[in-house]
Amino acid sequence: MSQPHRPRLPRRALHGVLLLDKPLGLSSNDALQKVKRLFRAEKAGHTGTLDPLASGLLPICFGAATKFSQVSLDADKAYTAVLRLGQRTVGGDREGEVIEERPVDVSSDRLAAACAAFVGEIDQIPPMHSALKKDGKALYEYARAGIEVEREARRVCIHSIDILGWDDAALELTMDVRCSKGTYIRTLAEDIGERLGCGAHLASLRRTETGALTLAGAITLDALAALDEPARDALLHPPDCLLGDWPLLRLASDEAARFLSGLRRRVDEPDRQAVRVYGPESAAFLGSAHITAGELIADRLLSPIEVQALIQIPESTT
Repeated sequence: MSQPHRPRLPRRALHGVLLLDKPLGLSSNDALQKVKRLFRAEKAGHTGTLDPLASGLLPICFGAATKFSQVSLDADKAYTAVLRLGQRTVGGDREGEVIEERPVDVSSDRLAAACAAFVGEIDQIPPMHSALKKDGKALYEYARAGIEVEREARRVCIHSIDILGWDDAALELTMDVRCSKGTYIRTLAEDIGERLGCGAHLASLRRTETGALTLAGAITLDALAALDEPARDALLHPPDCLLGDWPLLRLASDEAARFLSGLRRRVDEPDRQAVRVYGPESAAFLGSAHITAGELIADRLLSPIEVQALIQIPESTT
């Protein structure tokens, strides 16, 4: 006997950012689709792919917030990584077959020196098991077919590597890495292993920060699914949290209306590459802009409907 058809609930126009603690084993897109269904959101997107083998912070943007997702994509990141020394694997992570084993003979000084050698601007060759494309096809597709293709080195910046612990029995090094966008932590793990002369692979990876956003206050999918709709909505941060470390500029009501229409405005402010712009009301986030030669020039604007929707959200929910 067929089950009775349950009517599909309508989608909702939501505006904000959810800090999701993505679980292991789930792709970023799968996590996004699950969150989108739970919120019944009309429009949603994530702000930077996390591999299924990685967990941690995955900001999910709804509605107006999707206009600023690139800011989070371009932001610096922080990770907690665990390196298994003495083993190299296919793909550079724990899922790959072990292709080489070497003895491990390290000291705290050698570990610190090896990590310090990669702090600063470095060139990385992207791993074959990555989503980068060559001739329209992702590198991991070539890797699965056993094909190695030439990759150009990319310049990235490792801001810091802090050693959190060394497990002599498990031969595992735990470290905190702060880096620029586009950094491959599995490649960094392999390079540190080669520097130590014993090889290494990435045993686990957890993203803890992206730009000004952190895991503090992030929620798991299971916990999110257990909430009712008002409780879920209360978790949303305002779209401007993605620009939280940018300078703020507030406009009077008439100037705000002109700015929202895309007109350039004269402002008594120094040149800035990026500012977040507000109207006279505390919650009236208008969009992003830059200032050149005393002119405020819009980059990404909210629509008047989006601005009004954000003003109407109670401050306690943001």
